[in-house]
Amino acid sequence: MKEKTIALAGNPNVGKSTIFNALTGMKQHTGNWPGKTVVNAEGSFIFSGQPYKVTDLPGTYSLMAHSPEEEVARDYLCFETPDLVIIVCDSTCLKRNLNLVLQIKEICDNIILCVNLMDEARKKGISIDTDVLSDMLGCPVFAMSANSKKDIENFKHFIYDNFNRKTCRSYIEYSEEIESAVNNTEPAVKKAYPSVNSRWLTLRLLENNREFLNTIEKNLNITISSNPEITDLLNHNDFNINSEKLVSAVLNCAENICGKAVSYNKKDRNRKDAAIDRILTGRLTGYPVMLVFLAFIFWLTISGANYPSMLLSQLFSGMETGLDYVLAAVKCPGYISELLTDGVFKTLSWVVAVMLPPMAIFFPLFTLLEDLGYLPRIAYNLDTPFEKCNACGKQGLTMCMGFGCNAAAVTGCRIIDSKREQLLAVITNSFVPCNGRFPAMIAIISIFFAASASSVISALILTAVIVTGVIVTFAVTRLLSVTVLKGVPSSFTLELPPYRKPQIKNVIVRSVLDRTIFVLRRAIIAAAPAGAVIYLVSNIYIHNISLLCYITDFVDPFAQLMGLDGVILTAFILGLPANEIVIPIIIMTYTNQGILSDASGIAQLSQVLTANGWDFTTAICFILFSLMHWPCATTIMTIKKETGSLKWTAVSVAVPAITGIVICMLFNFAARAFIGI
Repeated sequence: MKEKTIALAGNPNVGKSTIFNALTGMKQHTGNWPGKTVVNAEGSFIFSGQPYKVTDLPGTYSLMAHSPEEEVARDYLCFETPDLVIIVCDSTCLKRNLNLVLQIKEICDNIILCVNLMDEARKKGISIDTDVLSDMLGCPVFAMSANSKKDIENFKHFIYDNFNRKTCRSYIEYSEEIESAVNNTEPAVKKAYPSVNSRWLTLRLLENNREFLNTIEKNLNITISSNPEITDLLNHNDFNINSEKLVSAVLNCAENICGKAVSYNKKDRNRKDAAIDRILTGRLTGYPVMLVFLAFIFWLTISGANYPSMLLSQLFSGMETGLDYVLAAVKCPGYISELLTDGVFKTLSWVVAVMLPPMAIFFPLFTLLEDLGYLPRIAYNLDTPFEKCNACGKQGLTMCMGFGCNAAAVTGCRIIDSKREQLLAVITNSFVPCNGRFPAMIAIISIFFAASASSVISALILTAVIVTGVIVTFAVTRLLSVTVLKGVPSSFTLELPPYRKPQIKNVIVRSVLDRTIFVLRRAIIAAAPAGAVIYLVSNIYIHNISLLCYITDFVDPFAQLMGLDGVILTAFILGLPANEIVIPIIIMTYTNQGILSDASGIAQLSQVLTANGWDFTTAICFILFSLMHWPCATTIMTIKKETGSLKWTAVSVAVPAITGIVICMLFNFAARAFIGI
């Protein structure tokens, strides 16, 4: 049986991808659209013997494209002619979603409208009459909640039953001026291009979007500009039509439909969310609340990580004894035994004992805020400062993504339309500490501040460090935007999703599997060979001096200027593959110099560092340089892929590195000269 094609369209954050995953299951794959760095997702499923191929289009608010993602969605719908278009809408804000629905109806006559998130609508007291909605739009309408297996199964039946039901293409009632212009021009268009939707093409001609007209000519293999009759009509008629007038008509139509199909059972349906937003996004309260949330998360992380770290240390000490026994039993040569125990195993022990507890606390808490819907509020709060830096407010979203992974955040910069503003976001993204840098920063703060002060003070210190990173992001963004990347900031619309009850199961899975285990696995993979290399370098001697000492001694004078030492700076350099292995490299270097030979956790880490001359200035400079230094290898490769430029990749590495070096030098000078620490 011939495979039928389905396109999934809709605004961002309407559950479109959830529906796609539920329909296709494991029978899906991803790639890039031809000529675009925009991810496409395709999958398939079979129902009642009929095979279907499903394409999940990028989320878009309109077919009047302003970004690569919107262009992909627009061009696919306009020129690929799928057998069926399923438009997914958010039931809690249907009026805004209908803007896209009405635009798609102008070009497609095979539509099913899927009104999703009905569970959220019911909570808000919103009722939607799907029969009225179907009659007014002239297309099948299905209301559902994508997280319901029963609804998904019923939706498959609905698709099967309504697959071949045709809809009337246009419902939009434009102004008299627009309709007069359409009636005057459409006959010539229909005569010249009978195979094309003449009304839709006429509207695009009247809109006079030259870039899109070129796309139309290319995809439909027509030459509108060379048709004298059409060009004469367009040039010699006094049409005062632009995109704003067309959009206004669409919005009015959407409002009229919603007025008849949507009812509100609760007068205070949005009152609760609005009251919360007045606090979380208020001019006077937004920033303080944001800092309180951040400090609270850090306090829980710092205060809760010490005891689990100690238990893990004791566990690994026992495992090391067992490993020594096994290696001795198999008569393993001494140098190999030492390589495995003092090199590989100790490094892995440090990674797990020191990094796992804070990650296991921090990531679930951060994911919880994300699931509640608070992260978009953070981006909203950061919109104004980014605008003042001549950057796009969407950079606030990519900054939030950087707390998880800088490489993922770089990829997320695709949501920014302007190439200039994309580069600003990419270059400054490393000023946000990723999940690979957080554990080391938390461990150092726990050692040098939690021991002499309360964990509350330590949390405030880490919060201040993060705020410092944000301030530096603003400063560097501003500097770049008035020098090498001059330009005017673009505007954008940021949708604040409704507050939702977190799905604890999803929070645990995402935080533990997608973040904690992922980061820990990456750290272990990088740490094991790093431990072996450090051990070998430490035990290769030239003139009775280890090779490692030559390296650390070479960089030590420069490192001292930064408030560090040669070992610490060497660890940052060797830690390029992954930020997670910086601390293990430091420990391996110190311990191979005979300071400590037992793998352990926070307490023993403190002994190692203080025995090697660390003080408060060293700790603060380490934290500052952890916050601001070159991105990891994964992020660098991602930058190269996204920018397609070695030049901007080099700039993205150099800017945070130079910034971190300068700030550490300034702080070290001030601390030593004026404070005396």
